[in-house]
Amino acid sequence: MNIIERAKAFAKSLQEVADRSVWDWRRCPKCGDTDTAKYGTYTCQPWCLDGRRAFVVQRHKCNRCSRQAGKSVTYSEGSALRVRGSWYAREVHRLSVDHWLHGRSSLRRTAEFVRSLLGRQERWQLWRPLEARPNDRAQCHLGASTVHRWLDGAGRVGKQTIQQQLEGVASSGQVGTDGLWAVLRGRAKRVVLVLVDSVTGLIWPPVVVEGEDSSDSWASLFELAERAGLDPDLLRGIASDGARGLIGYLNRALEWVNHQRCVLHIWQNLAGELARRSSEATGGLVGAAAKAAREQARRELVSLVHGVVDAHSTAEAEVALAKLAAHDLGAGLAQMLSEHLDALLVYVLAYNRGLARVAPEWVWRDFRLRVSRGRNHGSDVRLERASLVWAIYHNFTPAQWRSERKQHYRWPGQSPLEVAGASPGQVSYLDALGV
Repeated sequence: MNIIERAKAFAKSLQEVADRSVWDWRRCPKCGDTDTAKYGTYTCQPWCLDGRRAFVVQRHKCNRCSRQAGKSVTYSEGSALRVRGSWYAREVHRLSVDHWLHGRSSLRRTAEFVRSLLGRQERWQLWRPLEARPNDRAQCHLGASTVHRWLDGAGRVGKQTIQQQLEGVASSGQVGTDGLWAVLRGRAKRVVLVLVDSVTGLIWPPVVVEGEDSSDSWASLFELAERAGLDPDLLRGIASDGARGLIGYLNRALEWVNHQRCVLHIWQNLAGELARRSSEATGGLVGAAAKAAREQARRELVSLVHGVVDAHSTAEAEVALAKLAAHDLGAGLAQMLSEHLDALLVYVLAYNRGLARVAPEWVWRDFRLRVSRGRNHGSDVRLERASLVWAIYHNFTPAQWRSERKQHYRWPGQSPLEVAGASPGQVSYLDALGV
């Protein structure tokens, strides 16, 4: 059962509870017998989105189970709105988790926002300044630790869904991988490794490891993706920043997979050499003349480097590399590029059609805002659960329709699951996480 099927099953279970009739509740959920009797009621007052509400819950006694156990065996009627044992309704749980993920907020601010909405307090007074303040007994006291506990609970459910999580979801075979360092409590450093489909944007379950220089760390990432449903035999190319551990793992276990070096990281590696060679062009000049000479040399070198990096074929890149090496200041840059020439042009091969030429660092843009680089999670286990919740959210959430001035979406209005041909339909990531 993949993640979409689990989400649909959870949504169906909630609907079944909501549709149960009075006669249905007479049937004992343990033995299925209808030899039951009403056994009193109790009242609970969970917080809902419209404030605190009172629910009268009917209890039932099963005569058959009571005779077998030698004591009274009772059960209570359930509700799709309430969460058993919680002071907050299901809609509050879902709002809090969604606000942390989709609202890109911290735990503290999420708790403050939800608390203000439920109790008509705190920030609510900023929105409606003429409304009377509630008394102390009517105030909501939702805390960040409670929201964190709900998120961690969603992560625990997400861990249970890893097996066959994306089974049946198509993969392009062209993927990218990257890692994000996080500092936990006690200054412990961990890195979150992620595997992303370059064509659909689908994220496979991430893993938290101690470092990315070990091939075993990358082996755990691919093993987790294989458990989730990725067929390693279908992989053709992978784009990364050139981590030594990943290269070692590819050479050992995935020899048929071509490795594309991230172009942005290549430019970062060339930055120092580019600055030094540009400074050499100033010679004995000073002031404005030196600045003009340095900028002119930099423009020439950057143009020549672009000819190599952005070439459409290996032959074109070799011609551009020869021009760079022939430049008075380009020998060092040409030598540095020649070491990675083949890895820079993997994406132009027909075998690797659709492979990105940069590592998927864009996935961390939103991730950083939500997890505060791991400080809120305390341990690597909790960080991994939080990153898994975020990955499931990403796979279910469609990109916005309209483009921005600097941001254009390749698949507007579609989620990665939809692009991969596995539309979730009416269910959401909250259903997949059992919130």
